[in-house]
Amino acid sequence: MKKSIAEFIGTFWLVLGGCGSAVLAAGFPNLGIGFVGVALAFGLTVVTMAYAIGHISGCHLNPAVSIGLWMGGRFDKKDLLPYIVAQVLGGIAGAAVLYIIVSGKESFEIGGFAANGYGEHSPDGYNMMSALVTEIVMTFMFLMIILGVTHSKAPKGFAGLAIGLGLTLIHLISIPVTNTSVNPARSTSQAIFAGDWALGQLWLFWLAPIVGAILAGVVYKYLSPEEKA
Repeated sequence: MKKSIAEFIGTFWLVLGGCGSAVLAAGFPNLGIGFVGVALAFGLTVVTMAYAIGHISGCHLNPAVSIGLWMGGRFDKKDLLPYIVAQVLGGIAGAAVLYIIVSGKESFEIGGFAANGYGEHSPDGYNMMSALVTEIVMTFMFLMIILGVTHSKAPKGFAGLAIGLGLTLIHLISIPVTNTSVNPARSTSQAIFAGDWALGQLWLFWLAPIVGAILAGVVYKYLSPEEKA
């Protein structure tokens, strides 16, 4: 239960911090942080939570990460469903708080609400195949980073920083394509509020990250199996 609560809080912060920066600050008149700032914000949420709750739950914050770690032999199958449920609920809670904040402005329009999309809903007009490939490959690399820096033989104390910077880089690459998911919980949380097209395209942002995570779990387990000291 404590681990699930930690995952709920961590994913809440990921969505509120990352998506919040996109909705509230990315296009702020004259001094907007832009997509570079949004990418950094997502990375910072992971870094801060890695050191805050990493020792409690492992700080997955993402169903794809939990699945990838399970495939890589790093996570117990019995904890998989509770983690995923907590992550999705935490993400929705973060999006709900963000909605309450932004709807307090008279000129507020829901718009995309930082949702993920492809085709006409891609930030730069990329089609479904581009989105699918991007999300699979980006999630694959994200899990390769996570599995690598948390390996028993990796340098200690730097995992949170490496993972956060990895997520920042992933956003710098893929925000123009899909608005960057690599996280089904993050995508679900925003799609619920954006509705309509976002819910219709949500399948891709569950399928692609899970496929990428499974592939990474299998590949990394083959390349560098965990060894007992």
